[in-house]
Amino acid sequence: MSVVGLFAGIGGFELGMAGAGLHTSLVCDVLPASRAVLKAQFPAVDYHDDITTLRSLPQDTDLLCAGFPCQDLSQAGRTAGLNGERSGLIAEVFRLLRRKRVATVVVENVPFMLQLNGGSAMRAIVDEFEALGYRWAYRVVDSYGFGLPQRRERVFLVASRRVDPASVLFVDDRPLERPASALGRLAHGFYWTEGLGGLGWAVDAVPTLKNGSTIGIPSPPAILLPDGRLIKPGIRDVERMQGFAADWTAPAEQVARTSVRWGLVGSAVSVPVARWLGERLNNPGSYDQAMDRDFPAAGKMPRAARFDGQTRASVHIGTDPLGKRPPRLVDFLQDAEGQQPLSLRATLGFLGRTRRARLRFQPGFIEAVERHAERMGGGASEHRVAQQLELIATD
Repeated sequence: MSVVGLFAGIGGFELGMAGAGLHTSLVCDVLPASRAVLKAQFPAVDYHDDITTLRSLPQDTDLLCAGFPCQDLSQAGRTAGLNGERSGLIAEVFRLLRRKRVATVVVENVPFMLQLNGGSAMRAIVDEFEALGYRWAYRVVDSYGFGLPQRRERVFLVASRRVDPASVLFVDDRPLERPASALGRLAHGFYWTEGLGGLGWAVDAVPTLKNGSTIGIPSPPAILLPDGRLIKPGIRDVERMQGFAADWTAPAEQVARTSVRWGLVGSAVSVPVARWLGERLNNPGSYDQAMDRDFPAAGKMPRAARFDGQTRASVHIGTDPLGKRPPRLVDFLQDAEGQQPLSLRATLGFLGRTRRARLRFQPGFIEAVERHAERMGGGASEHRVAQQLELIATD
């Protein structure tokens, strides 16, 4: 197959598809940092910088991949939906498909789009695919079950005029049990989402890598190690948590600050997931219709569903197609040089939020963070740290 990658980012779709034997002929992304990475990592592939000025797709295009921007769809973002400036760019995908009915399309985004505005965002997308004559299927999958120590759920939608998308997305299902919290034995990754409303938390893994805060600040997760240290992982290990080689995004530093690499990695498609999709597109299986359930006429969308050309159905299936367990997080981390202790400021800020938020935490977790604050305070007394916490809490 000949692949075109729109909103290509740093090439997660393209690298994964290449591993499945598919060839990419064109990539498109507007960010200069993405362009630097794509040009360095895919030097033989044609590049276009702006989807809004791309007149048409190459004639030999068999597969179109589009991980369109999620900033307007994510729960942590602005939730403007498909009318948002960034996520509304999927309209450009449909513009190109109306000019050329590519055989198969793969779209990726955040699971929150299934419930955003009562499910209207996802309904609008599948309505459009049906109007263009495509059968479709989508499924929420977790990168953790592909051997990566990252809890990253994403929706992957396959629309096709050639194959049954259900025979691609729903053939593999190997549920993988997640480990229970074990402070002092396993590493735990965490960060605040936005405001005081939620805590990103993962046992023996990191929570979903993000493309940065709403004000453009890189947002690496923190990791509480079994020995009680609190660290931030290095960018090389974070690249590997998405399935890329270490320093895959280093070319971005030619045109942007080093910190931009965090956002590039956080926005990327996990490479092993893309490879699985490519392999199934090459070798579809057989869908078991016993997994069909009733499709809701209104409201939020199910976590997996399909359209066979005539009817829609929810699908009863999990998030782990392959069920490949990752290595222990402490064993996965290799970039000791890139690791940094969580700063005192960041630690106190986190603890300050715990004082104001109404969340439950694992027994012993807050105490471990407080001990780290005392160590980072250069011997500051517990009373001094408590005073600082009180100031933060009343700020």
